[in-house]
Amino acid sequence: MTALHALSTSEMLDQYRSGRLSPVDVARDLIVHIERWEPVLHALWAFEPERVLAQARASEVRWRDGTARALDGVPCTIKENIATEGLAVPLGTAATVLSPATVDAPPAARLKEAGAVLVAKTTMPDWGMLSSGLSSFHALARNPWDPATNPGGSSAGAGAAAAAGYGPLHIGTDIGGSIRLPASWCGVVGLKPSLGRVPIHPPYAGRAAGPMTRTVDDAARMMAVLSLPDARDTMSLPWQSLDWAAGPANAKGLRIGLWLDAGWGLPVDPEILAAVQAAARRFEAAGAIVEPVAPFTNRTMGDGMDRFWRMRSWLDFQALPPERQQQVLPYIRTWIAKGAELDAAQVFHGYSQMGAFRDAAVAATAPFDVLISPVAPVARFPAEWAGPTNDPATAMDHIAFTVPFNMSEQPAISVPCVMSAAGAPIGLQIIGHRHDDVGVLRVARLWEQLRDPLPLAPPLHG
Repeated sequence: MTALHALSTSEMLDQYRSGRLSPVDVARDLIVHIERWEPVLHALWAFEPERVLAQARASEVRWRDGTARALDGVPCTIKENIATEGLAVPLGTAATVLSPATVDAPPAARLKEAGAVLVAKTTMPDWGMLSSGLSSFHALARNPWDPATNPGGSSAGAGAAAAAGYGPLHIGTDIGGSIRLPASWCGVVGLKPSLGRVPIHPPYAGRAAGPMTRTVDDAARMMAVLSLPDARDTMSLPWQSLDWAAGPANAKGLRIGLWLDAGWGLPVDPEILAAVQAAARRFEAAGAIVEPVAPFTNRTMGDGMDRFWRMRSWLDFQALPPERQQQVLPYIRTWIAKGAELDAAQVFHGYSQMGAFRDAAVAATAPFDVLISPVAPVARFPAEWAGPTNDPATAMDHIAFTVPFNMSEQPAISVPCVMSAAGAPIGLQIIGHRHDDVGVLRVARLWEQLRDPLPLAPPLHG
């Protein structure tokens, strides 16, 4: 039998509806599971078992009274930079002065309103500016498939928690790949929605919140709740009643662009290229029309974004008193130091690369229904590293396949593709047109049907 903590959202809700299981049963099983593995993985922050059980008991009453909500009793985690009332928002850095948030940010509010059980917050690196589980505030997060390797980031804890079976629902944030990269490295589904599809506060150019789950169905169920309106997000889209439960796309005649060369960044491991090419052949065999897509981004765009983000973080750093500056992760201090040397023209040019990425990505997608590509250029890297190169000078070289679609506001999802020869997950990225989040999920559902069976959970070590 599937362990209770490993049940999908639909399985849990069916069991609750029939009375065969209670949310308290699931919560107790999940707490035991987390207490066994969390000393290894360090995916969570503010995990309080009694608080989890109290929420589960309240959900149990609603199921008994016939007042259950959309996700009632389903465990979820929330990335720690998404405010939840009563808990501090450390932003991954020891330099933050901790004070309790006074209100829930929109994603947290929607999940609570839907009756989900908030298990804990999930860990992230300093200011979310690393694709790593390394943080000056949180313990080092590790990858459940191999704790010697990194889960990626900045939604590091969310990726590790999703892979380790800490319940079915997890939410991360993504400004350059921070949902999709850990999803790929942890072997889970990670959707970066269209900008504004999921209201978030504070909003920021390119910043999106989205689900990290084991299956596309769980991600879609989360989107039905997370996409509900909230006026606090001044960049949010008008709410639409979308068919988040729509079935797999029809492969016949589906137009797919195959993008294998980003035009800059780290070279892609041959095993990853082969996996994406094999996926393209699977789509073709099912009736899709696959055509190659030439590189459409370049080093100028990538370096420009790097300069702009360095300056943004440098300004945050400069606002701190000296004693708190010293608490920021040394790697981050080295990376942002370049910001002190940039002039206004360089920063403005860096900012303008948002538009360059946007124009290039939208134009490249236009002839197709979706693009497919690698998510990350490497399949794994050491747990202690700050990123795949571990070098502040090349801090952005691994996001060449992900960052364009933050800037273009397009939905993009990482779906498990294959396992590498060494046993590391490899993700497939599927990118759609702006606002076609449902379409991307439908192609992702199709891919789940076309691919070979994959292990749903890692053989946790210890």
